[in-house]
Amino acid sequence: MFKRIGLLILANLAIFIMLSVILTVVQMVFGINFGTMAGSNLNLGTLFIFAMVVGFSGSIISLLASKMMAKMTMGLTMIDVNNPRNRVEQYVVETVRKLANEAGLPMPEVAIYEGEPNAFATGPSRSNSLVAVSTGLLSSMNAQEVEAVLAHEMSHVKNGDMVTMTLLQGVMNTFVFFISRIIGWVVDRQILRNEDEGPGVGYYATSLVLDICLGFLASMVVAYFSRWREYHADAGAADLMHDTTPMINALQRLGGMEPNELPGAVKGFGISGGIGSLFASHPSIEDRVQALREHRYTAN
Repeated sequence: MFKRIGLLILANLAIFIMLSVILTVVQMVFGINFGTMAGSNLNLGTLFIFAMVVGFSGSIISLLASKMMAKMTMGLTMIDVNNPRNRVEQYVVETVRKLANEAGLPMPEVAIYEGEPNAFATGPSRSNSLVAVSTGLLSSMNAQEVEAVLAHEMSHVKNGDMVTMTLLQGVMNTFVFFISRIIGWVVDRQILRNEDEGPGVGYYATSLVLDICLGFLASMVVAYFSRWREYHADAGAADLMHDTTPMINALQRLGGMEPNELPGAVKGFGISGGIGSLFASHPSIEDRVQALREHRYTAN
């Protein structure tokens, strides 16, 4: 339940930077500017449209690949929801099915993986999602607490948080790409005094460096939004279970443990994240418990 969005954030940043590098190399080697330059000047309208294409491409690719990346990186044991192999798998499937019915969602794919206490949900849509829980969490929490953790993940799916994060990341990527090229043009033309017809080395170098630096700053904004959504997922779990106590107990129990680190594409939608960092995808356990006790957030 505690880490799903972080992997999406990191995967998006990696794909965005990779696209920026590829496009920069294409521009430098083949002289193709995709209509973003009008002689020695920037064509701002075309540049912004091109920035949107690049920006949203990275976030959409990371969203569509999220389930595949989780399966490749997490060592998941996929469960046949129609034919569980043992009592543990049957319990997990029945719990997820119960919560999916309560949330009005189709049954997601379900998996178990070896690791310390954690869980996550991922996938490109409500009808194409995956919920996974670690053996460490199953062995360290009671039935109600495990159900609360899974309810938290199903709340992420119900609220469409992965799609919302994708849209936000696309917007942030767009402005990073757009602003980087404008500053790159200023450095190239006004500071380095490049008088050639097309962009010079200063434009390309500055743009790439700013893509990376501003990309990290944009990730901080996305992580802040992710932390806010965690409160709503906690409230959603309480709503699905018609009681805040199981979710509070699960959080408090996890607070005494050391949740394992999930890789980037699922990190933001797991049950717990890093603490005290601007890049943390989750707020502190203490803040989440207090928010639940005070009924500070709604389920969506």
